[in-house]
Amino acid sequence: MRVTVDPWAGVVVSVPPVSRRGWAHPETRIEAFLRERERWLRRHLDRFARERAELTARGRLGNGALVRYRGVLHALRIEPATGGVRRSTVTREGGDRIDELVVRIAVADRRPIQTVLTACLRERARAAIDRSIASHAPALGVTPAAISLRDPRTRWGSASRHGRLSFSWRLVLAPPEALETVVIHELAHLRVFGHGPRFWDLVAERRPDHRAWRRWLHVHSTELHGILRPGGRLPEGIPLSPDNSDHDRAIA
Repeated sequence: MRVTVDPWAGVVVSVPPVSRRGWAHPETRIEAFLRERERWLRRHLDRFARERAELTARGRLGNGALVRYRGVLHALRIEPATGGVRRSTVTREGGDRIDELVVRIAVADRRPIQTVLTACLRERARAAIDRSIASHAPALGVTPAAISLRDPRTRWGSASRHGRLSFSWRLVLAPPEALETVVIHELAHLRVFGHGPRFWDLVAERRPDHRAWRRWLHVHSTELHGILRPGGRLPEGIPLSPDNSDHDRAIA
């Protein structure tokens, strides 16, 4: 049995198929399982409710909405592009009270604001991740076989035994130190594939404060995964373990 606490859908219980012995009628077992963990569940549900309310208060993707970029909240400003520009652009500019992400929409560009902004942020994420890899890979003595950017629902990064690294483009929304922590984490897996003491020693050599930035990503996970999605909804749940809710589930 598995319990998933989804920031938007609530509590989701996954059970073995009914063909499995003892699971033809799981209702009683599920109810007992949830009652035993009620305090843990309510704690996380309350936290997600507060985070959703904060996101809602910032507004949808329109002028004045607040969007986090490189760890800092920016006000969104949307305006038409001028001078016959054929491609929409996104720039970071200093505002009177708060920095802004300025989206200038070209007349010929029929894409939604969300798509324009996401495409730009993905480009910036790739550039930042490539720079961080170039900075740390030689010191760790590793060379990734391939690097890809995706939008996973539970992980900030992953590494395969064949040397392929994958990162969430949403890391560009986090502070640069958090992005760097994930890059170092995955590069270290090319030396040590588990999470034993030797692995963490490698990570600490390059980022002694890695625990603080992993914690930052854990605390802000709902926010970073919730923005720039249709309707602000996550596609699937974020798994949490009742006996280990702060486990390093987001960086594997």
